[in-house]
Amino acid sequence: MSHLNYLADDQEINSFDQALQDYQGSRMDGDRFTATRLQMGIYGQRQEGVNMVRIKLPGGRLNAPQLNVIADMLEKHARHDVVHITTRQDIQMHYVPLEHTPEVLRHLATAGLTTREACGNTIRNVTACSLSGVCPRQHVDVTKHLDGAVQHFLRNPLTQQMPRKFKISFSACESDCAQGMMHDMGIVAVRDGMRFGFKVMAGGGLGHKPHEAIVIEEFVEEKDLLLVMEAVISLHNRYSDRIKRAKARIKFLVDKFGPEGFVQKYREELARTKAALATQDYPKGEWSDGADSEVPGIGAPRHVFEQKQPGYYVFPIGVPMGNLNVTQLRGLAQIAETHELHDIRVTQDQNMFLANVTKEKIEPLRTALATLGLREPETGDDVVACPGTSTCRLGITSSTVLAPKLSGGKHDLKIRVSGCHNGCAQPETGDIGIYGEGKRMHGKLVPHYQMYFGGDGMAHGALAIKGPSIPSARIEAAVERVKSTYESNHEAGETFFSWTRRVGKSYFTDLLADIGEVKPEELASVLRDHGKDGDFKVLQLGGGECAGVSQVKIGSSFFEAAHERNYRDALKFQRKFEDSIKCAEEIARLIGQGVTELLSGQKHEDLTEQAEELRRVLPTKPRLSRQLAKFAQDFARPSEELNDVQLTEWFSELDAWTVEAAEFCLGFDRQLDLDGALPLTASVRSSPLQRTQSSAIL
Repeated sequence: MSHLNYLADDQEINSFDQALQDYQGSRMDGDRFTATRLQMGIYGQRQEGVNMVRIKLPGGRLNAPQLNVIADMLEKHARHDVVHITTRQDIQMHYVPLEHTPEVLRHLATAGLTTREACGNTIRNVTACSLSGVCPRQHVDVTKHLDGAVQHFLRNPLTQQMPRKFKISFSACESDCAQGMMHDMGIVAVRDGMRFGFKVMAGGGLGHKPHEAIVIEEFVEEKDLLLVMEAVISLHNRYSDRIKRAKARIKFLVDKFGPEGFVQKYREELARTKAALATQDYPKGEWSDGADSEVPGIGAPRHVFEQKQPGYYVFPIGVPMGNLNVTQLRGLAQIAETHELHDIRVTQDQNMFLANVTKEKIEPLRTALATLGLREPETGDDVVACPGTSTCRLGITSSTVLAPKLSGGKHDLKIRVSGCHNGCAQPETGDIGIYGEGKRMHGKLVPHYQMYFGGDGMAHGALAIKGPSIPSARIEAAVERVKSTYESNHEAGETFFSWTRRVGKSYFTDLLADIGEVKPEELASVLRDHGKDGDFKVLQLGGGECAGVSQVKIGSSFFEAAHERNYRDALKFQRKFEDSIKCAEEIARLIGQGVTELLSGQKHEDLTEQAEELRRVLPTKPRLSRQLAKFAQDFARPSEELNDVQLTEWFSELDAWTVEAAEFCLGFDRQLDLDGALPLTASVRSSPLQRTQSSAIL
């Protein structure tokens, strides 16, 4: 996996270690450290003093040495010997004491593994249809495009302090097994006549107010894909709500602007991005028509699956609830090494598979896996669950206790169980999906599961139909009734998805009415959640950390300015002087406004007015306001007067001014972290990394 060596960075782990020491020594406050911790993929649990460490696996790919390193860290540092595969193709370790986390990150880095930006207001792990590279249907192996995107956006100033998290998927053909519909951005390889390229969707999401993504590009060429991606992310960064956290996902911009207005805003960003990154290289794949063969689906195949490559097979491994212990991790690594299987993947259904298996290895693999308590997926076991109240601060119900009790039955329905409405198990895309909630009945709080029916996040699918909310104690009966009704009432060849659309929402309300009704004398029978000895209650744990931590505004200003600086320099290199000056003007505006707001002053769009306001609120640093006023005059010069020499001088002054402003802000707020946000040549106290990203990706 040498192509992923860029993922890990020892220097940033050292910086995190220092931040941890500062926090433990009371030199950094809790909110600041939480933001730093989340940026490094370390997430608070319900249990005090221990944390979840989320390991990013782009496209779900890993190898045997990485499995062994994960097993070593789990055994040495976690108080629980099980890792959890997530629906976003991550691997999570739980119960890791905070003081152990730097060592865990360092050892993971030795195998090329990172946790960077696995949490917080960043681009989360980029997922892909699991079989990309080996699927007969594919137009292209999107692995190369995915890696290019990860390398471009990881640690990029544009993505460090976004309004909210951002999720991306890649699919290798029109079937869209990566479920682009439910993502902030979904990318699907398509054929258009004799041309090959990508369809791009944006604005999807689950959780609060589920939203199906809209198509913003029916077809873009391979060379334009990264530009389109950056334009969408820039749109999110520029317009999404930074104040109301519950409204900050990009799906709410579709509601705010309307689909047509959203696309128009995107087009504006794209024009700017194309101008700035016109000379950028891009990932190139090998394209083909693809075969009209079996659609593997959203996770590991449900059976041994014949690959695109003749004579080779995908061998799927069922992982109950996505959990693997130390012995199983090491055993899987040993099996992979023994059989020289170097391509291991974790999937969106919390399972795994081994790729490039020859026929003669299939039976030996079955035998070896059985000694670990593992096997191929079996009919009915397509059940996915989030951690729920076992570890998650947002968990309401015990999803991990309930889920093993459920089955998809002989029709192998997809069952998705989430412990709260945030829906990490993706209930709105399951055949039967449920999420935990509390409802008052006869004066008591009763655990319930909100039900969904007929979800399908792939092409030609739709988010599920919302059904009734059922007491947790009766949810097994409700699931069984729905399954048996489908069995007896569906027409020949009618899928569960089609059946739910035919019978409609009211059908399920009537079907489950008696199960949902609780009479006063029945109340005692529904007061306890699965696996609990006491009556149900929702613990107030101060909220979860999925939304990250609200950033200090001045930090966001400097990171946005760093993004503009990349564009400024790229446009100047292309001798697009007028466009370059516009970026320089935006840098001055962002930082001028940020410093002024830090001192409770007013924002102005006009640079001259902003300079006067800065002079008023910061009279002790007159050079900052004078220089901003000078920029207002310089950047207003007629375009015909602009030349490379003049811009070089102005931009050098602007970068020096940026550093001066940063020095002041760091002195004003000594816990401010501007790593990666300042000009590369600058040296600013308390900012040791200085890794402002280059626009080039390859």
